[in-house]
Amino acid sequence: MTKLRLAIVGAGPAGIYAADILLKAETHFDVSIDLFEQLPAPYGLVRYGVAPDHPRIKGIVTALREVLDSGRIRLFGNVRYGRDITLDDLKTHYNAVIFSTGAIRDADLDIPGIDAADSHGAADFVSWYDGHPDVPRDWSLNATSVAVIGNGNVALDVARMLAKHADDLLPTEIPDNVYQVLKSSPVTDVHVFGRRGPMQVKFTPLELRELGELRDVDMIVHEEDFDYDEASRAAITSNKQVLVIDRVFTQWRARETGSASRRLHLHFFSRPVEVVTGDDGSVSAFRWERTEPDSGGGVRGTGEFREVPVQAVYRAVGYFGSPLDGIPFDERRGVIPNREGQVLDDYDRQVPGVYATGWIKRGPVGLIGHTKSDAMETIKHLVRDQANWWSPASPSEESVVELLESRGIEYTNLDGWHNLDEYEQSLGAPHGRVRIKVVPRDEMVRASNSPAVAAVPAAE
Repeated sequence: MTKLRLAIVGAGPAGIYAADILLKAETHFDVSIDLFEQLPAPYGLVRYGVAPDHPRIKGIVTALREVLDSGRIRLFGNVRYGRDITLDDLKTHYNAVIFSTGAIRDADLDIPGIDAADSHGAADFVSWYDGHPDVPRDWSLNATSVAVIGNGNVALDVARMLAKHADDLLPTEIPDNVYQVLKSSPVTDVHVFGRRGPMQVKFTPLELRELGELRDVDMIVHEEDFDYDEASRAAITSNKQVLVIDRVFTQWRARETGSASRRLHLHFFSRPVEVVTGDDGSVSAFRWERTEPDSGGGVRGTGEFREVPVQAVYRAVGYFGSPLDGIPFDERRGVIPNREGQVLDDYDRQVPGVYATGWIKRGPVGLIGHTKSDAMETIKHLVRDQANWWSPASPSEESVVELLESRGIEYTNLDGWHNLDEYEQSLGAPHGRVRIKVVPRDEMVRASNSPAVAAVPAAE
């Protein structure tokens, strides 16, 4: 039986789904899979890209854990591709590699003032409040009024985290330093801006409904945004999700406001124009142009400009992938160029042995569950491409461990993740919380690789 040694770079949902699909596929191969992850813990976007108050979404961890715990996949955490292990290394030890490294950078927004000191990318903020070990642990929340640019789920996550009272996050796995900063935030008003109308938003009904459930937060919408055009009315009648969104807005429009200590304002038909700064370079206002529907399903400017005083701006206009050493990269789209997961070179030719799946393959679109069908497409080609595989000089499973150890890489494995998982839960138990997430990378590695450390919570 032909041996298929496969490396997958990135242990988020995309990489884990790809491994699971390959293991369940009817092939004539003896499959051996190694997952490489630059962080000491697996799950990628689920652990570091989803707001901590989303337990329903995080329930996907159960399914991912079942795949990892099947005993048929090895996990090498705290191993960075391009530094700890290279493309030449992968060619030496594997028949092929699938890159599932996601998209974690903020897309650019080219307007004046966007680079001001208090103007942030949503990805950076999300990484901070989710306790990503590679971002600074301090964050300045001194603004009483904040603008959030974007009309997708990430924009709503950011707005919700800014507007929500910190004590309401205590039942979650929020890191303690994040709680303390949010607790001291003086914010009273969060303004969310979208270029198009309320029936053209990119967020889901669930995300929207959750906003309206925030304690002591008034939802402010503006009647001028709900004079629907024909396209919006058609969307309501033909799309169930849009219908639910319309019903949520209708309920909000009937609510009385004015009693809450915080307000979350939704502004539609608002094209970002400028982040206004003061003489000292700090953010003083957000300026936008009022838009209106055009005849082609989009919007056009009206020439009417408005401003709202704010002291901070967060842009949530999309994520962008990062280039990988030795792998083709589309700088315009932020993805690895590919044909249904088969990586292509600059001449549109298939690169032997190299595949992609997830957001680094198709861009940051779709929910986490969409990565399953995406991975199936990539695996289909991998299985059929035996003639395209590498011929590794040292394909044994032991040789990879020997390589990492010879380089002094302090990697973590699946048992180590279980240790860290139990340790985080033990930190949360005395406070009635599911877990308190460990943030420093060295502490994550120590808890993973030293069961005795994980068995006893560290002193606070």
